Amino acid sequence: MRVDIWSDIVCPWCYIGKREFEQGLAGFAHRDEIEVVYHAFELDPSAPAGTGEKVLDMLSAKYGLGPEQAAQAEAGVAARAEAAGLAYAPGRRTGNSFNAHRLVALGKDRGRQGEVLQRLYEAYFGAAQPVFDRADLAVLGEAAGLDPAEVTQVLATGEYGEEVRADEQQAGELGISGVPFFVLDGRFGVSGAQPADTFTAVLDKAWSQRA
Repeated sequence: MRVDIWSDIVCPWCYIGKREFEQGLAGFAHRDEIEVVYHAFELDPSAPAGTGEKVLDMLSAKYGLGPEQAAQAEAGVAARAEAAGLAYAPGRRTGNSFNAHRLVALGKDRGRQGEVLQRLYEAYFGAAQPVFDRADLAVLGEAAGLDPAEVTQVLATGEYGEEVRADEQQAGELGISGVPFFVLDGRFGVSGAQPADTFTAVLDKAWSQRA
């Protein structure tokens, strides 16, 4: 059975949702028969290329929050991440995630999609490292087990851009407006970073109702 997951590199709930889903999958009896495929989704495709403003400044501007409110909101997400056993570092900056998604697409073709995505999440959310410039992405791609020369070539060109846009188009066709979003067996949709036991229950249901 296949599970398709739409997510963004800069989405903290996607970072948390990936861990919760993996824990839910670990409790699923047929976990070895599940294929997981990640798909690109940009929360802000209009973001300028490269590394941008501080996350707290972005939250303040986007949601009309004062500095203290933005910090409280970020602390709430940090607490949820830590409860899931994830590192969550303050001081991150926003950025355009398109090139990072292209790197994940390369990872998919090389059978290392999950590893590339996890490395990006750990760098960005766990260590507040930038994941937007090509030089930073090249280091992370190599650390995830990809060929350095191939990573450099892909990042220097527009390769895998069409794949990213196809993922985003499919998300639109499915009516996905927020991430993470999980589609199990092409029929069951789950929105958000649900608890692990919720994912286990939905996996059980989808498995039992397979055509």
